Amino acid sequence: MAVTTRESAPKSIPRHVAIIMDGNNRWAKQNGLKSSAGHRAGVEVIRPLLKKTRERGVEIVTLFAFSSENWQRPSLEVQALMRLFSSYLDSETKQLHADGVRMRFIGERSQFSSALRKQMDYSEQLTRFNRDTQLVIAVDYGGQWDIVNAAKVMAERVKAGELTTDEFSIELFDSHVALADVPKPDLCIRTAGEQRISNFLLWQLAYSELYFTDCFWPDFNDEQLDKALEAYANRDRRFGGREDNNNLETPE
Repeated sequence: MAVTTRESAPKSIPRHVAIIMDGNNRWAKQNGLKSSAGHRAGVEVIRPLLKKTRERGVEIVTLFAFSSENWQRPSLEVQALMRLFSSYLDSETKQLHADGVRMRFIGERSQFSSALRKQMDYSEQLTRFNRDTQLVIAVDYGGQWDIVNAAKVMAERVKAGELTTDEFSIELFDSHVALADVPKPDLCIRTAGEQRISNFLLWQLAYSELYFTDCFWPDFNDEQLDKALEAYANRDRRFGGREDNNNLETPE
């Protein structure tokens, strides 16, 4: 299969792609490996993915790396995931910086070790002026947490006399959730066959196109990405409106 370039890519390219990276454990089991090997294989997909999304014109990639609910997994698996996350930041941050990628993290950081929080802060500070691509990593993140957190911040502003409840609006609330400063995801991809968004960017995905594939995340390659982008290009996005308003029936 020919490699897609900017020139041959679908004309309708999403600015922001969000991805639920699912299937690492099942991939490992299918290949007779430990779950940790599946997670490592999943991490190895990220660098080539960013290269290809950048070539195709995608500006922002948000990855659901660790959900609020993932703390409920077996402690040994959680520890392995934290070590893998730390290793990824240690090995990839400088290369991503050289590639012009801005790194950002969304989620509740308080449960992470101080060393890991310092790594996250370092990655964000080092890459903060990069403009080629944004990589957003959602860690200890949940869409419900995000909404409640925004509500808390607004309530504190009311308490401080900075706002009144009469000023509350969708636009104001929108400015308090994660990623308020970037375009909403145009496309959300989920791998490994599940067809749900699992508490990911609940507010932000209101009008995103959803794409589900049976492919396990470690097997998500250029061909899989092109299929997702092609499917997106063939969608008719109306955001609740209608293209041909002249054909609307007039109430009697």
